[in-house]
Formats: sequence, structure tokens, C-alpha cells
Amino acid sequence: MESYVKEALEIVKAQASVRNMSEEEITSMVHKLSQGIRSISEGTRVKAAAPRTSQDPMEAIKENSILCLESGKAYKILTKRHLAQFGLTPDEYRAKWGYKKGQPLVCKSLQRERRKKMKDMKLWEKRMKPVRE
Repeated sequence: MESYVKEALEIVKAQASVRNMSEEEITSMVHKLSQGIRSISEGTRVKAAAPRTSQDPMEAIKENSILCLESGKAYKILTKRHLAQFGLTPDEYRAKWGYKKGQPLVCKSLQRERRKKMKDMKLWEKRMKPVRE
């Protein structure tokens, strides 16, 4: 085994001991780190790989997660703060990736949960009541 891969494995092992990582994350991280270590030792530069965005934006919204098409990571909700890291507002993100203007940037289960809560609250009925004088 090459020394680059051994060094990368040590780094990933330390990272995996601190947080839960999927098999895909571990494999990807080992690959990227070993490439980076090799390029540093050889004195060449490697371009950072762009996140995989060949996926259809509507497929990025799943039952329990939404895939950020900028970072390639899955979340329950894409917040303004997260999108600001990429210099985008939620509206700019929707326009860039072809979402409809009012598309919520949350997973489907959270959308359903919020919709149910709003229906249970019946705010529209409370607004319609006449004001007593």
C-alpha cells in the first residue's frame, strides 16, 4: 500500500472516530486525501473537484433530506445562512438550480409536518372573525 493512502487512512480514521461517517464518505475522503497528499509531495496542484451536480434538482428533495446542490451535502433544510456561504440567497439558489419561485427548500417530511401544523392552527379562521367594539 502506498504511503499516501496510509497517511490518508490515518486522517480519515481520526475523523471517523469523532463523527459518524457513511461508507461512501469514508471512501471519498480517503481518495481525495491520498490524491492531495500525493500532489503536495510531488509539488503539483490538484483542482478541487466540483460537487456532483449532474442530478436533477427535483430529485435532490427527498423524504428525509434535501441535497444542497452547491456543497453536495444532505440536510433537512437549506437555510439562508448555509446558502450565504456560497454567496446566494434562497431566491437566487432557486433560480440558479431551476426550482419554482415558491419551492420550499426543506425535505418532504418536514414540509408535510409544517403543512399539518398550519392546518391544525386554522389561522385563516381567526383572521376572519369580526372585531368587537
